[in-house]
Order: sequence, then C-alpha cells, then structure tokens
Amino acid sequence: MCTHKKDSQIPHERISHIGGVDPDGRHWKLTVPEAVESIQNRDRSFMVLTQGNVFPVVVAVSAAGERYLRAESDGEQPESLLSLPECQ
Repeated sequence: MCTHKKDSQIPHERISHIGGVDPDGRHWKLTVPEAVESIQNRDRSFMVLTQGNVFPVVVAVSAAGERYLRAESDGEQPESLLSLPECQ
C-alpha cells in the first residue's frame, strides 16, 4: 500500500521500505532486505494494485547483483512500487 523512498537517482535503490495493512487491520512496514528475505523464504507474499489489477511483488536482481523489489508486471524498474504513496 505504501513505500518509503530515499533520495537516489537509481530507481531500484529509491525504495527503502514497503508497508501495508494485515487482514486484521494492523499496519506494518518492512525494510527492503526484510521483505526480500521474507519472499525468498516464502514466509510472506506481497501484492500491489496498479491500474486496477493486482500483481505479485517479486525479488529482482540489478546489474550490480543487488536484490530489490518490483511488481511482476514492471520491467527492470519498480515503477508500480515507486508510484505508491509514502508510508506514514
């Protein structure tokens, strides 16, 4: 539902946290490394609503070998996540 962005010219380095709401209404926020680990361990999955469609958030690897998050529907850049509002 939201992201926390940092100042970077490189789009996949601009997101530091993702956040949302659990089914019970509790708000949560994770760092990108925490979310990456959670996805890779299959502990949690994340979705993003973009243009009226729901897409899974996946782990991608940059040319420099860094893991980052993007919607499955995005190309190399995490445009869907970058378009989310800032987490409070």
